[in-house]
Amino acid sequence: MSVLPALIAELRQVCAGLPDRRTGPRRDGEYAMADIGLAAFSIFFMQSPSFLAHQRALAAGQGRSNCQTLFGLAAIPSDNYIRLMLDGATPAAFDGLFTRAVEAAGALAPFQRLNGRMLIALDGSEHFRSRKIHCPQCSTRRRADGGVEYFHAFLAASLVAPGHAQVLPLPPEFIAPQDGAVKQDCERNAAKRWLMRHGPGLAARRPVYLGDDLFACQSIAAAAQACGGNFIFTCKPASHQTIAEYLQGAELRELRQAAVARGKRTTSIYRWIADAPLRDSDDAIRVNWFSIEILDARGKRTYANSFVTDLPVDAGNVAELAACARARWKIENETFNVLKANGYNLEHNFGHGKRTLASVLVTLNLLAFAFHAAAQLADLAWRDAVAACGAGRRFFEHLRTITVYVVFADWPHLLRSIAAAALRPP
Repeated sequence: MSVLPALIAELRQVCAGLPDRRTGPRRDGEYAMADIGLAAFSIFFMQSPSFLAHQRALAAGQGRSNCQTLFGLAAIPSDNYIRLMLDGATPAAFDGLFTRAVEAAGALAPFQRLNGRMLIALDGSEHFRSRKIHCPQCSTRRRADGGVEYFHAFLAASLVAPGHAQVLPLPPEFIAPQDGAVKQDCERNAAKRWLMRHGPGLAARRPVYLGDDLFACQSIAAAAQACGGNFIFTCKPASHQTIAEYLQGAELRELRQAAVARGKRTTSIYRWIADAPLRDSDDAIRVNWFSIEILDARGKRTYANSFVTDLPVDAGNVAELAACARARWKIENETFNVLKANGYNLEHNFGHGKRTLASVLVTLNLLAFAFHAAAQLADLAWRDAVAACGAGRRFFEHLRTITVYVVFADWPHLLRSIAAAALRPP
């Protein structure tokens, strides 16, 4: 059974509850907030390159009927009206839908590592920059020529697993000016807010938070532990002098593993030590440090990195810990790269607005990605349709084209039609 109808129905309820900027009761013929929110979401779900192109495609041919059957739209607002009405909405209103997408994905056993734990990678990314366009939610920086650049950024979180190509995105936390703050917001502060808001609700999944060297600090480690989680963070010697000094002269334990993959022989060397201070202070969190070094058949180093964790490290789990730590890159490769280069057009300015529009649209874009991920994991008809098209990008090209000319009763009807097309002769 398709998971999409239920997810879209819940999205409609959330959109119906968004604040309506119109004064007085809604008059006959005016668009409901549910239609406005779903119309914006449908742009990202269909991976349309622009607001205007998508709006015209919906209004052409039989597109409007498919909007009713697939997205539950009673009417199709114009692109300008969508921007006007969504500017001021709270991006956090959609947070619960990310959790629902994870639940809709079904059994998450393939994501479990380290005796049933879930890995959550955290990282920041920009999605807008301009010298001219800006709003109160913009961050700023001074460029080399003396000019000011405005930009938007957010902290992303994704469920990841080594050896698993799929990721499941979680709610974002936007890096934006905070009330009462003297300094400009930053990625670390956004990470602490994210852990405070979402960490307690994820504690039952026994999360292990993954992050780059920026997160390997006392405040982020303490925040991860305070919400019931553990951590594995990249730890570069150059930026962690206390740990680097602690390692000098220390007796490191070592494990070597040889492997042959695709005809190539490699040797992985793991080293570790327990109970190292994360910083030079009496209240420093004690961490376990470990590293991995990979050599090719000629003994040449092809990869090396080091990490800190509050999980125990021994010969029985150090290899798995290293694999989990390296899965942090999946938020770069399977999240940001997909969002920016594989049809989601994350860095395209769909609308900036004067208040929260840019953040709301990015949230809807991430939510479309989450719905797609849930469908890929839980919906056989979706996987068959994608496989019939040969690639995800071509699948969405088929999706946008076929819905202009053919009316479908529901999502299963549409997905079966796309999958069956590969079996019919030309």
